[in-house]
Amino acid sequence: MNYQPFWFDSALKAEAATALPSRLPDNHHSDICIIGGGFTGLWSAIQIKQQQPSKTVTIIEQGLCGQGASGRNGGAMLTWSTKLPSLINLVGIENALFLVQQSEQAVHSIKHFAQQHAIDCDCRVDGCFYTASNPSQVGVLSQTLQCLDKFNVNAWQQCDAQALRKTGSKQNLSAHFSAHGGSIQPAKLVRGLKRVAQQLGVHIIEQCAYQQHFGEQPLTVHTNQGNLVCNTLIFAVNAWLPSLRKEFSRAVVLVSSDMLITQPIPTILAQLKLNHGSAIIDSRVFVNYYRTTSDGRLMLGKGGNFFSFNNKVHPRFDMPSQYGDILQASLNYFFNGHDLPIERTWTGPSDRSVTGFPFFGHLNNQKNVLYAGGYSGNGIVQSYLGAKILCALALNNAPQWQNCGLVNQSLPQFPPEPIRSAGAYLVRNAIRRKESAEDRNSSAHPIDKFLAQFSGAAAKVDSQATP
Repeated sequence: MNYQPFWFDSALKAEAATALPSRLPDNHHSDICIIGGGFTGLWSAIQIKQQQPSKTVTIIEQGLCGQGASGRNGGAMLTWSTKLPSLINLVGIENALFLVQQSEQAVHSIKHFAQQHAIDCDCRVDGCFYTASNPSQVGVLSQTLQCLDKFNVNAWQQCDAQALRKTGSKQNLSAHFSAHGGSIQPAKLVRGLKRVAQQLGVHIIEQCAYQQHFGEQPLTVHTNQGNLVCNTLIFAVNAWLPSLRKEFSRAVVLVSSDMLITQPIPTILAQLKLNHGSAIIDSRVFVNYYRTTSDGRLMLGKGGNFFSFNNKVHPRFDMPSQYGDILQASLNYFFNGHDLPIERTWTGPSDRSVTGFPFFGHLNNQKNVLYAGGYSGNGIVQSYLGAKILCALALNNAPQWQNCGLVNQSLPQFPPEPIRSAGAYLVRNAIRRKESAEDRNSSAHPIDKFLAQFSGAAAKVDSQATP
């Protein structure tokens, strides 16, 4: 791939030396083989080796570790707290509270891990703001806050005028803040995880693409570099899962999140009070999100743009964003009057599930073949938790994670193609028109309001009633 997203390009340049990729040895056998060298695969391998060092673990990655979705997302560390009502409806109260609290703790655990292992990834746990960037968004979070209060797990605080200024934009009319959040350079984190995994003895074979597997115990895995044998196989490929396994062709929709990053503008960011690492997200369905970097850049992104037909990983995901006009409009919306120089745009694939939550389980009920998918645009923190689930399933040693409610679900399905893509664009365009009207403080067309209801769990702020 010639074009690189900003994060991954920077991460590779920062590495002292790039060793030649390892080749798959002849007659290679591993206790556990993980397909995918992103966040989920690497966190899983590390946790398995930490818990059972004698296990042999091999990761095969079709490109370079972090070159997929993990190295090109927005780098915001977000929790599940704003989705508590729908999480309760999905997994029950006990599991939902456990997962929300674990997601909040995970933010701090990731920072501790990075510090402990000297991973220089600009990890700043400076919290998270959810804002209302137009009048219609004011109060959107209220039902979720009531639910969090009901179960005594509410870490969110209403921002006063001084705290609101830290969101950096006068367009934000109100905001809530939680200390459980922040930002990170995702590609540097994933490359750091690769180094730690190798230090623990994990075999990592890059540029090694999975083709198929067969057998029961042991399993034989075919790759473009030859075959390997393993006792347990884990699919940790996320956006690539529908392409590899047709069983998941309707379990997700593959949609882009498009991002831009500015050149260093530290003086302007200081004037805007954006001299911190908080993640800032508004409360619309296709959210605007932005954060800064320690070297004084502003990164802004927007979800819900390109829907990939039949969930194939389209070449567009390896190109500059095709939605530069929309990104520029969002930048102008929040930072009107500031001529912010854009250095690069890029696109990341997000595998959105029907529920908006990830899913894990045993492929075709085979106990030694596991999968993860459906992070729905919330990958950094949630992949850390997903690895705990996969590790528990692989080692059969942590019942609370094995039975957390996200394992072996009966997965709701999206419609088949071409209905899926046509419907997705119909709803997307209605949401865009509705939210554009709301930005102008005018009334949206009733048809657009009606169609927008079919967005389901796409928003990061829960719209479900309190259970």
